[in-house]
Amino acid sequence: MFLIAVAMAWTAPALAQVAGQDAKAAYQYAMDTAEAGYDAAKARCDTMAGVPHEICVADARAARVRIEEEVTAAQKNTLAAYTQARTRIATAFHERDKTRCGALVGNDREVCLAQAKATLVALQADARADRKAIEARLDANDVKIEAEYRVALQKCDAFAGAVKDGCVSTARTAYGK
Repeated sequence: MFLIAVAMAWTAPALAQVAGQDAKAAYQYAMDTAEAGYDAAKARCDTMAGVPHEICVADARAARVRIEEEVTAAQKNTLAAYTQARTRIATAFHERDKTRCGALVGNDREVCLAQAKATLVALQADARADRKAIEARLDANDVKIEAEYRVALQKCDAFAGAVKDGCVSTARTAYGK
């Protein structure tokens, strides 16, 4: 967890510094910063040996994946990109959790692996469910706007000539038609 906090601390100021630059340069800078944070975390891991080293490297990898996926999703700025990022982040943290389970033996290891898998499945299901919920809200909003537009046009039917044309024009502008 410490490594994740360190990696996030490295990236947040980086993103804020590049806010005024163009998007491509900001994206590349954030990705480079994530890689540098990973390299620094991995270097700290190299002072360890055995299972703690493996866990430390897995933490660093998961933190890097999280940052890279969040930056990529923000750059693409689509619902699909955010959903994919959440799924990939869940997978990266699942790999980290499996590494942590490797330090255990017997039933404790099996329980740990089962818990890791359950967490992965839950996070991926949440990402898909959130995407569907957002899509449903967007669809509902589109239907509401269309209905309001029809009402506005219906109100314009009470007028004639230039007044009606102005009313229709105003309605089209107001509802983006």
